[in-house]
Amino acid sequence: MTDSSPAVNDDPRRELAEFLRTRRTRLRPQDVGLEPGPRRRVAGLRREELALLAGVSSDYYQRMEQGRDVRPSAQVLDALARALGFTAEETRHLHGLAAAARTPARPPRAYEPETVPDTTLRLLRATTSPALVVGRFLDVLAWNPLGAALLGELTRQPWRERNLLALFLRPEADRTCPNRAATVAELIGMLRTQVAADPGHPRAVELVGELAVRSDEFAAVWALHDVEEPTRGRMRLDHPRVGALNLDWDAYPIPGAPGPALIVCTAPDDSPDAERLHLLAGLLDTP
Repeated sequence: MTDSSPAVNDDPRRELAEFLRTRRTRLRPQDVGLEPGPRRRVAGLRREELALLAGVSSDYYQRMEQGRDVRPSAQVLDALARALGFTAEETRHLHGLAAAARTPARPPRAYEPETVPDTTLRLLRATTSPALVVGRFLDVLAWNPLGAALLGELTRQPWRERNLLALFLRPEADRTCPNRAATVAELIGMLRTQVAADPGHPRAVELVGELAVRSDEFAAVWALHDVEEPTRGRMRLDHPRVGALNLDWDAYPIPGAPGPALIVCTAPDDSPDAERLHLLAGLLDTP
């Protein structure tokens, strides 16, 4: 492990600068219709090339990447997003980082621990599909029996260890999750999105710091600044009792302030995966 792993950046301007830099350096000149030319000593586009494509001054863009006190307009941000070929998620993330960079620093504030409403707990118990409640930073807060069957040992860990990333970053997860590396990248992208919305949150600082120290894989992927919005996806795992499961998951935000979401896993009716889920439900009380 390394002692110099990245953690949560509490300087919004530096976070904005690093996000732009990582995106610029992964874009090749030929991707945007430019001749690469000989003797290029930088990876990806040069700063002045990106500035030209976006229609902003090279000096202004350089100051953005240096983390200096610039306040780009929405039009400038959209122009940069277009030049960099951003997805809708990346564009929203860029605007969010710029808004944070424009906001004066606020004094530390108290944070209430995340809780699951009683109504959501009742819904969780009534749901026949695997379901769990996940907090803003991927902490697993509650689950139903089928959800516990998918989470395995995680449900028996101390509450601060019950985090989805802690589950999939373990080397032994390769045996149960064939797409583990892609799953880890997706989860880290989700975490990055949530941390950017509230970088000073003590749980975000604690979690990212711990994972960066414990896992070189986390540190490397975190440094990519990829973002994901936790809405829906597909997961595949090899369950020790019923075999391969290919499940769709959907995240349903719990009404109220930004916080926990209900995640429900399903399989198409009459599919082999639905049959295996039904079998797993019948095996829950079987030693």
